[in-house]
Amino acid sequence: MKLLVSACLLGIGCKYSGGDNRCQALLTALEAGGHSVVPVCPEVYGGLPTPRPPAERCGDRVMTQAGADVTAQYRKGAEAALALYRLCGCQAAILKANSPSCGCGTIYDGSFSHRKISGDGVTAELLRANGIPVYTEETFARLLG
Repeated sequence: MKLLVSACLLGIGCKYSGGDNRCQALLTALEAGGHSVVPVCPEVYGGLPTPRPPAERCGDRVMTQAGADVTAQYRKGAEAALALYRLCGCQAAILKANSPSCGCGTIYDGSFSHRKISGDGVTAELLRANGIPVYTEETFARLLG
């Protein structure tokens, strides 16, 4: 199966802090199943640097803790992720849980207090609106067994 996967989960240092969110269980499952992976970082594709200020979703906007509006970059990155998904013929996406771009089902509440609420990140929301199945590093076993 060909999968769009958050690059940070693969160990690529594109996380807002400059680090990664390497998920060994996911890497093991991908390798064991012989799946093809298309890495994506919507935030980088949207033009944001690494490292970058942390941001959270506040309703329809994405804001940094300092109050900068980065919604346009997040939307641009989401569109790029959707285009990449289609171009590469992916069958599902596995994205970073709780992220303002990639979170699926839960995201941080916009208060920068580590509280989570129901919702999707900008990219997960766009992919799901286009009928694409989206999983996270917490739920990928539903897809990969």
